[in-house]
This record gives sequence, C-alpha cells and structure tokens, in this order.
Amino acid sequence: MQRKVYFLSTCDTCQRIMKEVGVDDSFEQQDIKFHPVTEEQVEAFFKHTVSYEELINKRARILKDALAENPVKEDADYKKLLLMDYTFLKRPVFEIDGKLFVGNAKKTVEEIKDALRE
Repeated sequence: MQRKVYFLSTCDTCQRIMKEVGVDDSFEQQDIKFHPVTEEQVEAFFKHTVSYEELINKRARILKDALAENPVKEDADYKKLLLMDYTFLKRPVFEIDGKLFVGNAKKTVEEIKDALRE
C-alpha cells in the first residue's frame, strides 16, 4: 500500500487532519516547507486533477501579490506558481494507492478515511 502525505508542519489544519485520518510511520511524509514539491511531483498531481488551478491554495496570503506580478493567462501559469513558493500548494495532499486527495474540505477528509479503510 502506497501512502504519502505532503503537508506543512506549521499548519494546524494539516496536523489536525493527519491526526484525524491516522497518519503513522507507514506514510511517507514530506514537509513542503523544508522539502518543496518538485516539478515532477506537480506534474504527477496534475495527472490526477487535470488542472493546476485545483492545486492552488487560494487562501495563500502572498497569492494576490504573485498574481499581480505573474498574471495567470492559462492553467500552466498555475504550475509556475506552484513551483515558485510552497504556500501556493493546497494542502494537505494525500497519495493513497494511486489516488490523490487535495485540500482540507470535509468531503476530502472523508474520502481519505474511506481510501485508508480499503
């Protein structure tokens, strides 16, 4: 069973969700603050979401400034933002047996729990 979580160690929501779904040593854990996602990882996420915009944390405080400097004209521009700063990635991101779960919505957390029960 492949299990990986991309999270921000300083994010209380990430910590709460990881505890709620039971993240343990069987999960590979990548703290994106210290080990930012690579272009290959972002491209792998894209294969699941079929949209870079879906991976963007629209609540990121510096997003407004980044969009002013780098206006988004197409979906690929969001990829550039994702590689520019770790705070732009919607989190947490869970990879479980080839499935990708992005964000902290209640429905997403329930889907993560269901995937872990399978």
